[in-house]
Amino acid sequence: MKVAIIGIGLIGGSFAKDIRRLHAAATLFGVDANAANLEKAVELNLVDKPATYDDLAQMDMVIVSIPVDVLVQELPKILDAVGEGTVVFDAGSTKALVCKAVATHPKRRNFLACHPIAGTEFSGPEAAIENLYNGKTNIICEVEKTAFKLQERALQLFQEMGMRIRYMNADAHDKHIAYVSHLSHISSFMLGKTVIEKEKNERDIFDMAGSGFESTVRLAKSSPAMWTPIFEQNKANVVETLEEYIQNLQAFKKMIEEGDFKGVYDEMNNTNRIKQILNGIPLTK
Repeated sequence: MKVAIIGIGLIGGSFAKDIRRLHAAATLFGVDANAANLEKAVELNLVDKPATYDDLAQMDMVIVSIPVDVLVQELPKILDAVGEGTVVFDAGSTKALVCKAVATHPKRRNFLACHPIAGTEFSGPEAAIENLYNGKTNIICEVEKTAFKLQERALQLFQEMGMRIRYMNADAHDKHIAYVSHLSHISSFMLGKTVIEKEKNERDIFDMAGSGFESTVRLAKSSPAMWTPIFEQNKANVVETLEEYIQNLQAFKKMIEEGDFKGVYDEMNNTNRIKQILNGIPLTK
């Protein structure tokens, strides 16, 4: 099996590690606009050799893990270059514009629109992790537009990697992911900003920061180059979620100002139910 990975960072590199483990005979090719990243990926044995779009026609599989603003520009070119029997899938955190970018492409049947919900706050080839995707959900959109034999090849790999598959239309994906992913990143960035600004005058804040702060602000270490295009492409949904989030913050602030600590307790107690949701336990009325 010949596999090209376009974008050898955390996501692409983690795919490479799992393919290397699961398919020892596979040959992995790397494509990256950053020459240093590509060199490091070869050095780390994430890929066997560099490649270009000219090599894509010979591939069985092409994995595209690049920022979503670049993705919508490059995906049509990638499909232009691949062979009839090549399956191409992406890992973008937005799906509506990506799907729209190739909606009328002659090789739309070769593309499977994916979003494996996995990652860390780190980036680059060195951040790649084996088994990153095990037990994680992979959202697949517009599966009916991908040739069955080609989607089957990708789905087999996802199964071997231990991913759960969920099918969803692209608009629904972007709406839901704004709540469960994009909002949490914005919250983390803004918490970090708030503390950094206060820290100018009060160094003790960082000396007193515990594990709760560290875990909450962890996502603020994520790449702005990756997340800015995500917020741009999913602007309408992100703004909607922010409006709801801000309303909740204002209501919580008002309860504290007015001394309504029973209300504060009830809000937190009701929100504790999120533990059931994250553990897959249905909420009862």
